[in-house]
Amino acid sequence: MQFTLRHLEVFVAVARLENVSAGAASIALSQSAASTALAELERRSGRPLFDRTAKRLRLNESGRMLLPRALSLLDRAREVDAVLAGRGGPGPLRLGATVTIGNHLAPGLIERYRSLGSDARIDLTIDNMNAIARAVLAYDLDLGLVEGDYQDPDLHVTDWLDDELAVFCAPGHPLAARGACSIDDALAQAWVVREQGSGTRQTLDRAMSRFWSRWTIGAEFNQIEAIKSAVAAGSMIGCVSRLALADAFGCGRLVELKVDGLALQRRLYTIVRKEKFVTVGMAALLDLCAEMAARPTPRPAGERQP
Repeated sequence: MQFTLRHLEVFVAVARLENVSAGAASIALSQSAASTALAELERRSGRPLFDRTAKRLRLNESGRMLLPRALSLLDRAREVDAVLAGRGGPGPLRLGATVTIGNHLAPGLIERYRSLGSDARIDLTIDNMNAIARAVLAYDLDLGLVEGDYQDPDLHVTDWLDDELAVFCAPGHPLAARGACSIDDALAQAWVVREQGSGTRQTLDRAMSRFWSRWTIGAEFNQIEAIKSAVAAGSMIGCVSRLALADAFGCGRLVELKVDGLALQRRLYTIVRKEKFVTVGMAALLDLCAEMAARPTPRPAGERQP
């Protein structure tokens, strides 16, 4: 055999961080030991695996072919190690979620995942759709839960849940008393919206495509709470997932606006890299997602069932 698991561990660490020193530190190895292991792997394979520059090591074609296979083998080896140690259940999982999902649906999933065993732990990364998809593609995350329709030939993108955006304003806004308004009335307002690259913005852009020349964006924020606060404090109207608005609508801090002719329904998705080995933990979390989808209506974490 041309390699050991240690060779592959070093290779993956260096490939992810594009630096021998940083890669070595991430797996608690000295730089000299990592350099020796990497050189030995390349010597045994008879070919370089990186293009070397002054400060970075970038995977070449051979390295890119090796990376998913090395990751899969290491994942399998960890599962074998867990079984030998008497730990056969789900283990640590790196989950990515877009902002709405991360704040309102992921906490419930994480709590249920933790109940599956003592080693069932989730490290959650919350970011916009594009960032989560890139991290899944780079193997930095095991799987992602996203709000937008992200298409990439290297991803398995699977329907998960229904969701809907809602337009809203402050209680003192001139439109608040109506509860419903025409698209013309809505277009006469300045809007505060999510940033480009978010699933929420993707849905809203599609809905507003017919009215693009008349749509005024007054501000863009990458955080839902900032949008809600800006709308509550000023004259702009906003649009985010209904999941993020239940509390604000319930206490009267914000008021929903029903806008005639504006379609704001969307789907939520799970994403997994096609070449990624599906670990016991990944399969368990996907099962929990399927169970959530089978319920009549997804509910934010902490919201009481009727």
